[in-house]
Amino acid sequence: MTLIEIVSLFEARKVSVIAATGLDKDALHIYFGLTLFLLVRLVWRWRGGWVVAWLAVLAMACGGEWLDLNAEIGRSAIQPDAAHWHDIWNTIFWPTVLLIVGRWLQPRTKVPAAEPDKLSGEDAERRLEQA
Repeated sequence: MTLIEIVSLFEARKVSVIAATGLDKDALHIYFGLTLFLLVRLVWRWRGGWVVAWLAVLAMACGGEWLDLNAEIGRSAIQPDAAHWHDIWNTIFWPTVLLIVGRWLQPRTKVPAAEPDKLSGEDAERRLEQA
């Protein structure tokens, strides 16, 4: 598949999603960014998942704008750079907020205290020494 075919397929899908949902293009950027962020975060639950999810959204936003720019070049209707940066900003704003506050959204793991009758090994010896 050539770049021109990929770009035209991307444009056709984007127009069909806009027509099907009735949402503005800016709203779709926000929804797609949040959706991708949450999906990647649900799949990547271990350490670094917040950053990986944010990087996935950034890659999607930049890739989408690159495809948009190629489509505009093909139509000879190039938008100003500010419009492309606006789209990227719309896509990554809420994932960035979630990345920053994600530390407080993560539940803390509590280590259960050992019960006195279940102590063994070094813990049992320490208990005897303290008594």
